[in-house]
Amino acid sequence: MHNSSHNFAARAGRWSARHRKIAIFGWLAFVAAMAVGGGAAGLNTFVWQENGPGEAGRADNAIFDHFPRHAEETVLVQSRSATIRDASFRAAVADVQRRLRGTPHVTNVESPLQAGNGGQISRDGRSALVSFRLAGDFDVTEQRVDAPLKTVAAAQAANPGLRIEQFGDASSAKALGEVFEEDFKKAETLSLPVTLLILIVAFGSLVAAGLPLLLALSAVFGTIGLVSLFSQLSPVDEAITSVILLIGLAVGVDYCLFYLRREREERAAGRSAEAALEAAAATSGRAVLISGFTVMVAMAGMYFTGSATFSSFATGTIMVVAVAMIGSLTVLPALLSKLGDRVDKGRIPFLHRLRSRNGESRVWGAILDRVLARPKISALVATALLVAMAFPALGLKTGVPGTDSLPRDLAVMQTFDRIEAAFPGGPLPAILAIEADDVTSPTVSAAIDTLRREAIASGEMREPTQLDVSPDKQVARLALPLAGNGSDAKSEHALATLREQLIPQTIGRADGAEAFVSGQTAQSRDFNDLMKGNAPIVFAFVLSMAFVLLLVTFRSIVIPIKAIVLNLLSVGAAYGVLVFLFQDGHGEKLLGFESTGAITSWLPLFLFVILFGLSMDYHVFILSRIREAFDRGMSTEDAVAHGIKSTAGVVTSAAIVMVAVFSIFATLRAVEFKQMGVGLAVAILVDATIVRAVLLPATMKLLGDWNWYLPRGLRRIPRIVHEPSLETH
Repeated sequence: MHNSSHNFAARAGRWSARHRKIAIFGWLAFVAAMAVGGGAAGLNTFVWQENGPGEAGRADNAIFDHFPRHAEETVLVQSRSATIRDASFRAAVADVQRRLRGTPHVTNVESPLQAGNGGQISRDGRSALVSFRLAGDFDVTEQRVDAPLKTVAAAQAANPGLRIEQFGDASSAKALGEVFEEDFKKAETLSLPVTLLILIVAFGSLVAAGLPLLLALSAVFGTIGLVSLFSQLSPVDEAITSVILLIGLAVGVDYCLFYLRREREERAAGRSAEAALEAAAATSGRAVLISGFTVMVAMAGMYFTGSATFSSFATGTIMVVAVAMIGSLTVLPALLSKLGDRVDKGRIPFLHRLRSRNGESRVWGAILDRVLARPKISALVATALLVAMAFPALGLKTGVPGTDSLPRDLAVMQTFDRIEAAFPGGPLPAILAIEADDVTSPTVSAAIDTLRREAIASGEMREPTQLDVSPDKQVARLALPLAGNGSDAKSEHALATLREQLIPQTIGRADGAEAFVSGQTAQSRDFNDLMKGNAPIVFAFVLSMAFVLLLVTFRSIVIPIKAIVLNLLSVGAAYGVLVFLFQDGHGEKLLGFESTGAITSWLPLFLFVILFGLSMDYHVFILSRIREAFDRGMSTEDAVAHGIKSTAGVVTSAAIVMVAVFSIFATLRAVEFKQMGVGLAVAILVDATIVRAVLLPATMKLLGDWNWYLPRGLRRIPRIVHEPSLETH
C-alpha cells in the first residue's frame, strides 16, 4: 500500500490497527476504571441554594448558611360544607395536629386552633392549614417525609368526610422526583432499541449496527465515571448524567457512522481491508477530529452563561465529546481491523436495495440532481420555508418553569392547586432574607414590622406571613405570600413592588440592614435576567470560534460565513416551531400539555449551543468530503454532487437516530422537557434535510469557485492538508 497520509487521525488509525490488543483492551480498561472509580467516588452535586443567580441567589445563600436545615410542609384540611366553627372540622384539625406532633423528625407544628394563626384559615372558613417543619438537609428530608405522609394518610382515613392532604418542600420533591426519574428511565430504555433498529436499517447487518451503539454507550459510561471523579473537585448539577447520555449517544453514534461508512465504501470500491481502513482514518477520521473540536468549542459557550448548572453541562458535554472522539480514532479502527469482513455478519439483504454500489444514496441522489439543476429556485424555496418556520420566533417570550409547567395529573400538584385556590400565594411565597449584625435590635425589628404591615396593606401580599430568626441573630427569614400564582403578571408586579418600593422604604432605612428577595417568582426573574444578559456573550463566543475553526480547516472565508448562516437558520426554525407549538399553544392536544405562554428561559440558549455543535458535525463531514473531491481535481459542482451524494446516507441515518431519541423526550410529562425534545428533533431534522440536502448544495453551486475564496491577507493561515484517496498497489 502506498501511504500518503500523515494527519493525526490517519496516524492514530494506523497505530490502532497495528496494535489492536493494546487499543481495544486499553479502551476497555479506561471505561472500566472510570466506571468503577466514579461509582466509588459518587457524583458530587452542588447545593442549588449556594449557586443561584442575582438577588434571589444571595437570599438563598444567606438562609442556607445561617439557618438549620429543614423542609417546610403544609397539611390542607378542607370541607365542602363545614367550616372552622364546626366541632367536627375543629376536631379533624386537632387530630392532624396531634398525630404530627407524635411523628419522628417533625417540629414546629402550628394550626389555626392556636392563637395568632388566623391567616391559616381561608376566607370562606372551609379550608385550614396545619404547618410543620421536617428537620434535615434536602436529601435527608426527602427520605424522612415518608413518616408524615403516612401520618396524614392515617388522619384522612380517620376523617373520611374531609379532605386531608399534604404539600411542601420535601413531599413535592419526592413525588416529582419519582415522576421525573420514571420518565427519564423510560426515555433511556426506549432510546437504545430505537437507535439499534435505525442502525440495523442503515447498515443492513447486526454487527455493523452494534458497533456505533457500543462505542457511544462505552463513551457515555466512561464519561459519567470521569465526571464523577471531577465532581469531587468541582460539584456539578445532578442532571448532568442525563445530558451526557443525550449528547454522548448522539456524537458517539455519529462519529462511528462517519468512520464505518467510509471504510465500507472503500471496501466496496475494491480496496484491501488495510487500504480501506487507512482511507477511512485519513478522511472520515480527520473529519471526526475537526468536528469533535468544533462541537467542544460550541459546548464551551455554556461557561459564559454565568450559571453553575450550564457550566457543569459544558464540562460534561465537552468530556463526552472528547471521549467519543478519542474512541472513534483508536478503538474503532482496531475493532474494524480485527473484524475485517465479519463486520457485515448478520446481513439483512433487502435493506441494501436503497443504496447503490458506490455508497451513494439513490433517494438523496435523485433529490440532489434536481436541486443542482435549478439551484436558484431551490435556494429561494428552501430559504423562504426556513424563514417562514422561524417567523413566530420574533414573538419569543421566556420564563423559568414554575408550578404551572408541572403535570396536573399528579396528586401532589392537585393538592397544590387546592391550597393555591383557598390561600392565594400561600404555597410559594416570596422569601426575604434580612441581614444585619442583630436582626432583633429595636431598629431592625421595627423596620421588619413596618414592612409586613405595608406589604399587606398594598394588597399585593397576603396573610399568613411568617418570620424566623437565625440562631446567630444575623439573618431573619420572612415569608410573604404574593398575589397571583407565582409566575403570572400579578406575581411579577408584586415582586417589583416589594423590591423597588417596600424594601427601600422600610429595611433600606434601617442602618446596617439589607434585605434580599427569593422564592419562586424572584428566582425565575433573576435567572431569566441572567440568561438574557449573557446570551449575546455566548452567541458571540460560539459563532466567532466556529468561524475561526472552519476558516483554518477549509482555508476559505466563504465556507465559515455560510456555515454560520445555515446553522442559524436551523436554530431559528426550531425556535419558531417551539413558539408556535408551546408558547402559542397550538400543540397542546397533540403533545398533551397546557401552555404557560412562554418558552423555558434556559432552553433557547441551551438549544443554540447544542444544535450549533451537533449540526456542525454534519457540516464538517460533508464539506470535508466536498473539499477532498475538489482537491483531487473535480470542479466545484461535481465535488458538491459527489460529496453530498456520498454522505447523504450516513448523515440521514445519524439524523434519524438523533431525531428519534430527542422525540422520546417530547413524551415526558414536564413541559420544559417536551420543549427540549421537540426543539432538538425539529432542528436536527431541518438541518439534515432542507439545509444540508437543498440549501447547502444549491448555494455552493451558485457560488462556484467563490466557495474557496480566501483574502490575500489571510493566506498565511497554516495549511491543513486535505487527504487524497489512498492508492492500493
